Amino acid sequence: MDTLKRREDILSIISKSTSPVSGAALAEKMQVSRQIIVSDIAHLKADGNDILSTNKGYILNQPKRAQRVFKVFHSDEDLGDELFAVVEAGARIEDVYVWHKIYGKIVGRLDISSRREVCEYLESLRTGRSAPLKNVTSGYHYHTVTAENEEILDRVEKILSQKGFLVKEEE
Repeated sequence: MDTLKRREDILSIISKSTSPVSGAALAEKMQVSRQIIVSDIAHLKADGNDILSTNKGYILNQPKRAQRVFKVFHSDEDLGDELFAVVEAGARIEDVYVWHKIYGKIVGRLDISSRREVCEYLESLRTGRSAPLKNVTSGYHYHTVTAENEEILDRVEKILSQKGFLVKEEE
């Protein structure tokens, strides 16, 4: 397992736990040393994750929200349609990321949860000097999406699928 995937898994484990998760338990689950877990936690904190270190283990200091990652594909012209669909379903687009064959995972923080924020993002792309991150990987990209509950994420998944944006994992 590569470092970025392991850190994603660690974050997922502690974000879903209702009690602190010990470094030893994480080390065993990830099949690495406890020192590597300590280093991974430090990197996750540096990336902006509010992880608390307690005498019983690690816990994410944030309200519990349902979270799902969607692999999607679409043209630049469909970018607004994709983002509007997610926020109109009641979800928040936390980030966009791609898996580059040379550079690995490249992440862009979005924090978009309203039509106004989608419009501001689209305008920044139109007036800026940059293209959407998805263009680095020929349109394929991922979004981490959060919502108050799993039902909202199910609705997002259904809408993205109906619009033809959702990619099956084997693609």
